[in-house]
Amino acid sequence: MRIFRSPAEVPENFGPSVITIGNFDGVHTGHRQIMRRVVALAREKGCIPTVLTFDPHPARVLAPERAPRLLMTVDQRLRSMEAEGIEAVLLIPFSLEFAKLTPEEFVEQVLAGALKARVVLVGEDFRFGHRQAGNLDTLRELGMRFGFTLEEVPSIARRGERVSSTMIRKLVADGAVSRACRMLGAPFALEGAVVRGQGIGSKQTVPTLNMAPENEVLPKTGVYVTRTQDPESKQMWNSITNVGYRPTFEGEGLTVETFLLEPIKDEHPARVEVSFLHFVRDERKFETAAALKDQIMRDVAVAKRLHKRLLHRRLAKHRMG
Repeated sequence: MRIFRSPAEVPENFGPSVITIGNFDGVHTGHRQIMRRVVALAREKGCIPTVLTFDPHPARVLAPERAPRLLMTVDQRLRSMEAEGIEAVLLIPFSLEFAKLTPEEFVEQVLAGALKARVVLVGEDFRFGHRQAGNLDTLRELGMRFGFTLEEVPSIARRGERVSSTMIRKLVADGAVSRACRMLGAPFALEGAVVRGQGIGSKQTVPTLNMAPENEVLPKTGVYVTRTQDPESKQMWNSITNVGYRPTFEGEGLTVETFLLEPIKDEHPARVEVSFLHFVRDERKFETAAALKDQIMRDVAVAKRLHKRLLHRRLAKHRMG
């Protein structure tokens, strides 16, 4: 996948393209539906399936006090787009100067000029240009002038709830990671560098990988069934993770500690991505390290049973597919 970090980086011979525009935080099922439509249309028309997105989030520049905490790092967002078949991403560094572009300037310079759009797909509440002056009607009219068509993609719902990044942020913050997973179309995941812990786990309970998460949204404190991956080697382990303050040891500062249920075959990873599958229990203080270790072993048993069920489900789905 090609990544351009400004319109000036897009080569002159790029395109034509089928484009969707948005922040796409979380790359949830609604976003994935749009991207799959982009890919299908691009194949049909001989175009490049393309995403136009922003970093930082526009609200971080225009209204910092209202800016949402983000579910994904930029790298996670890009990897998810690539997994959906997107072949090019224009990652615009959003700024006050960029925000001053009128709807017409945005279309002329970016959509028609740099990306040579043939079809543009956006959601029903899409707004763009200086002071969000442009809407779907504006974009449709400009498309007629600059040579592309507009396709409006309706929002989707699961069990009567509109799928949105806002709803998913709330679910994750509440610890409802299973429900968040259904809305995301993939598990919510934290990514970050593996850092040195205090060595308490390896001596008194169980050894863990300690991660410094780079995501802005964190699950509520507690114990979760997880899957852990080394983004570099792609090696993956079933795991169980505690998000919390280690009250048994009078810990200070939030930690994300993961116990791998399978051995590490090679070197310890420098970075990990931890995917949250199921909430097990709240974090609580134990009288002794031995009591905490006994509880961890019970948590591990719960995690192993869930991972076994998930494996059987994946195998059954594979056979049906």
